[in-house]
Parts: sequence; structure tokens; C-alpha cells
Amino acid sequence: MPTAELTRKSALLTNFNSITGRIAAARQGSVQAELMAVTKYAADEDVKLLIEAGALKIAGENKVQDARNKWTNGALSALRPRVKLHFIGHLQTNKAKAAVETFDWIDCVDSLKIAVEIDRHARGLGKTMPVLIQLKLNTSPTQSGVTPDQAAELLAGVRALKNLAPSGYMGIAPANGTPEELKAAFAAGRKIFDRDFGYGANAWGFNNYLSLGMSGDYEAAVAAGSNLPRIGGALFA
Repeated sequence: MPTAELTRKSALLTNFNSITGRIAAARQGSVQAELMAVTKYAADEDVKLLIEAGALKIAGENKVQDARNKWTNGALSALRPRVKLHFIGHLQTNKAKAAVETFDWIDCVDSLKIAVEIDRHARGLGKTMPVLIQLKLNTSPTQSGVTPDQAAELLAGVRALKNLAPSGYMGIAPANGTPEELKAAFAAGRKIFDRDFGYGANAWGFNNYLSLGMSGDYEAAVAAGSNLPRIGGALFA
């Protein structure tokens, strides 16, 4: 391996070990947290290095076509079997089929309409698709998701769809939130996760996830009970 590549690999693993160490220190009780690497802006070579080192096992992408180009036919296709690939962007109904074909998980169900489309295409492929419902934990007018008080209704609808496996909640806290705002947002997500899911495997054999926290707030999220923080910038810096 060339010197520059060895140097980059060392830097990436230093980042990974630092982040996972902070996650371990922040985690609550016996809750085990896994790291999702958000790879949408990462260099393919960086992603390869982490996968080959056994560090990157869960990846998140937010654009269906870009992910297909990268993971199905492109630079990362040979390593695709070693990664669980999650869709974490806003999913449009006309992209549902491609998303079901490309991803192992869809973490952004924010309406019954999109859930029905995912279910329809999963049924066509003979696939049970694990999904997370996206919570809106901030007041941004451009942020997708359902409010905590709407979550139970959407979850009931998703549970009625035979080819979906509802497996938890995903949420985004207020951008640049104060520690108090972050704590309140994460606590709201944890409250309804505990009500509707709980940690451990579900009836379909998938792990239930409360996916909260990104590069700037993952420690607070994990302390509140997140077991799948989504980290990109801090990992690939």
C-alpha cells in the first residue's frame, strides 16, 4: 500500500476509534450503539479503506441514483455485500422502486403514501423491507417527518403493510440547537421509541433502532438512548 494511502488509512481509523470511543463513553446503561457512516460526500477510496479494515459496516446515503451508481455498478460495488446500506434522505414516490432494489433499509418513512409505495415494490421483489419512521424533532419548514404526536397513527398504518418491517424511529434535532434544546428533542424521540418499540430484535429478526445524532451532536444523542447515530463529517475529516 502506498505511503499516502497508509497515512490516510491511519487518519480514518483514528477518527473511527475516537468516535466509537466517545459513543461507548456516552451510551446509556446496556444500550449498544452502532455507527452509521454517512458516505454521501465521502471519497470512494476513503469508504473502501474503512470497509476493508472492518470498521465500516453500516452506511447511509440520501440520494437514490447516486447510491445506485456508487454501490451497484460503481467503485464500491465489489464491497457492497459487506455493508448494510440505509437510505436516509427524503424519498419521493417515483424513486421508491429503485430504493427498494438498492437499499437494505429505508429510514425515512414520513407518510403512509410513501410507505404504501415501498410495500408495493417490496412485495414485487418478494422482500420484507425494514423501515424507520422519520420524526420531525425541529421546527425547520424544510425538514421532513411526522411530529411525535402523529407517530402512532403512521406506525399503525405501516404495521398493516405486509412487506414492511417497522423497526424504529429516525430523527434530526434542531440545527445549532443549545444543549437544552438537543436534550429535549432527543428525549422526545426516546419517549415514543420506548412506547412503540424498545431495544432488541423484533418479530422480523431486525434490530430496532432509535437513530438520532449526527457529527455535531451524536454524544448527546447516544446519552439519550440513540443506538444508531449517523456520522459523516467527523469520520471522513
